[in-house]
Amino acid sequence: MTLEISILVPDRIFLKDSVKEIILPTLSGQMGVLTNHIPLLTGLDTGIVLISKESSSNWLKIVITGGFALVNNNKVTILVNEAELGSDINEQEAEQSFLSSKLALEKASDGRKKIELTSQFKKARARFLWFIYTLKKML
Repeated sequence: MTLEISILVPDRIFLKDSVKEIILPTLSGQMGVLTNHIPLLTGLDTGIVLISKESSSNWLKIVITGGFALVNNNKVTILVNEAELGSDINEQEAEQSFLSSKLALEKASDGRKKIELTSQFKKARARFLWFIYTLKKML
């Protein structure tokens, strides 16, 4: 038995597929979903969604920026502000964005600006982490 997954961004269906397992970046940590999971609605943090179609050694990685996930009757609906396939991310740009957003956040003193920079940093960190996952797989 499989899970039916739908990832929706504001302007389109980003991904619709049948999968074996999903790991979501929830607001309280990572959460795995397998078939026959109990019904659940959870908030999602900016991070990486891991999706396994067959074996747990081959994961599709999607960077998301916040949203919600609904799990019900072997269907997982994920509503997010943005989604990006890890394979579409440029390594040099992701690293530069990560380093510059980290530096800007460290220098920020205004509370409102810190909130905005924290969001940018989380997105840059998630995009850069995709390469860390890829390197670990190669080793």
